[in-house]
Amino acid sequence: MDFEFSEEQNILRESVRRRMDDLVTAEYVRRLDREQAYPYEVYDACVEMGLLQMPFPEEVGGLGGNVLDMVVISEELSRKSFDFFTAYGGSVFCGLNVLRNGSPEQRAYWMPRLLSGEVKFSVSMSEPDAGSDVGAMRTTARRDGDHWVINGQKVWATGAGAKNNVINVYAKTDTTVHYRKGMSLFLVDNDTPGVKLRKLDMLGRRCVGTYEIFFDNVRVPADRLVGGENNGWHCVLSGLQVERIASTAGYAGAAQAAVDLAVEYARERKQFGRPIGTNQAIAHMLADMQTEVEAARWMMLRAAWMLASGRDALREISMAKLFGSETYVKVANMGMQVLGAYGYNMEFDMQRHFRDARSVTIGAGTSQMQRNLIAGLMGLKVQ
Repeated sequence: MDFEFSEEQNILRESVRRRMDDLVTAEYVRRLDREQAYPYEVYDACVEMGLLQMPFPEEVGGLGGNVLDMVVISEELSRKSFDFFTAYGGSVFCGLNVLRNGSPEQRAYWMPRLLSGEVKFSVSMSEPDAGSDVGAMRTTARRDGDHWVINGQKVWATGAGAKNNVINVYAKTDTTVHYRKGMSLFLVDNDTPGVKLRKLDMLGRRCVGTYEIFFDNVRVPADRLVGGENNGWHCVLSGLQVERIASTAGYAGAAQAAVDLAVEYARERKQFGRPIGTNQAIAHMLADMQTEVEAARWMMLRAAWMLASGRDALREISMAKLFGSETYVKVANMGMQVLGAYGYNMEFDMQRHFRDARSVTIGAGTSQMQRNLIAGLMGLKVQ
């Protein structure tokens, strides 16, 4: 098996890294985190570089890339901040969903607007009582002439408040059947009358923004229904593997950034007349951190390679997601220990990794759900 990147993908990596190094300073990231401000400059750079277009086919204005190209982009954006990948990935994943499940008219309308940066996309599925338990969803949509009327409440909606954002909302359209047969996907502008957004004050991943959304008789045209009535569950599943492997690549990039910070500090910080990295206790911690990040990255690459080859990689992606997310949490925690009091100081970046990492074993499928899924794929019936 050859996991080497192509020459084009290596050029892509170098160009993304160089652009991010030029654009994104440590102070810029700290300011966004402090002010909870959306990274519009990074998003615009993604559009200008063609990163948003990369995974879309040429016939809709894309560049015809595949999941391995997305892995490269995800790693490099996340080296600066996992939230930068979140902003990019939200639009890409939702856009691919419209591409796969939308009508020809919807693709013709939405693809140019998304790929040019005219609009952004975000997803909203979770509710106060419906996270991993999608069946507990209470938000509803009912047909009223040539419109749908949406009522309900969503929460943990990342990026929903960004300028020119279109929320991809999942709602019950038939409450009498199992949720897999009675859920639908709608595209709702975030400034539509009846939509109320409340930005939540989160511990980490603060720059893209996490929102609670209230829908009060929100009317959307019938052509905003994607994939057909009661076909939302198919929309959810159709992009699940790509979303999880790209997110896992982001964990690897962010985790590597945390290791790099710890190594740099250990080389420069002196105690008892020598750098602390020369102490075996610290050196072994750093060696363990790098080893686990490398293992997580190779698990991710194997799963991405399988997916790009057209193979079903659900088990491998689930294992990579589980291990990669928990590795980011682990190395960020160990990095805090290496930096000591400096790690705990808001003027240093390790505390941001510590806060950001804590979310990744929850989002895109919790670690517990990943373990259930993996066990099920092993033939075990988990209760």
